[in-house]
Amino acid sequence: MMETRLNAMEKGRDALKTLYGIGAYLSKSTLEGTLRELVNLRVSQMNSCAFCIDMHYNDAKAKGETEKRLYGVIAWRQVPWYTDQERAALALAEAVTICDVTDEIFNQAKQHFSEKELVDLTLAITTINTWNRFNNTFSTFPQ
Repeated sequence: MMETRLNAMEKGRDALKTLYGIGAYLSKSTLEGTLRELVNLRVSQMNSCAFCIDMHYNDAKAKGETEKRLYGVIAWRQVPWYTDQERAALALAEAVTICDVTDEIFNQAKQHFSEKELVDLTLAITTINTWNRFNNTFSTFPQ
């Protein structure tokens, strides 16, 4: 088993307060909690962040997500278990993560989210990408 390189939660407490603040803001947004968790899970899968995959899988289950939908999120395009809004959010999440948001993907998301929600969703996507990078850099693993 690999070892944690640095305890970022301890050594970077002041710096990470900003990310916790974003999380608090997003928890009060109009974006559904389960939608945010699906996005967090998918982005974490793309970034191979074991800590965040574990956390957001468990958080989504606690919010009522089914195991079937959680297992399927990695192949969300091939299964019928997601709403059009969820599909638009997952497509945007993948596009933002690889820095390639096409007009088609953005316009699809625009059909399902208000402008404020698009800003909040993009903030959620970029924030989970930041957490993934912190955890991967410092080798933070699930317990």
